[in-house]
Amino acid sequence: MTGPSIGYVPGVFDLFHVGHLNVLTQARALCDVLVAGVVSDEMCERAKGIRPFVPLEERLAIVDGLRIVDATYAETTPDKLDAWRQVGFHQLFKGDDWRGTAKGQALEERLATVGATVVYFPYTVHTSSTALRRAIDRAEGRAS
Repeated sequence: MTGPSIGYVPGVFDLFHVGHLNVLTQARALCDVLVAGVVSDEMCERAKGIRPFVPLEERLAIVDGLRIVDATYAETTPDKLDAWRQVGFHQLFKGDDWRGTAKGQALEERLATVGATVVYFPYTVHTSSTALRRAIDRAEGRAS
């Protein structure tokens, strides 16, 4: 590899919390340039069946405002090779809840075709956007 090592962290980054910060901080330590891929509202809805609380443009601004992130990229397709074509990353960073799963293995195999690797970090179990969403729904009297 010539030039700087480019790392990529995809995520919705809705209701930004310490788990998001942990993965970005860990990724920052392993690359020269860190790009955060922020999943679009529509992509999130298709993949998870929910719309983010915070709209895409605001989530991009929040993540882009972190000094550990060099750039952001709006992910509008589910194919990480599309992101690779735009960003040119060498490593994609994911939570280890993907390690050993069919989705994780498929991602590893797909990225290997272009020479990129997947690096897993410990998933922050005690907090998640899903847990925060449930707490907000309970506080507002909605079923979760």
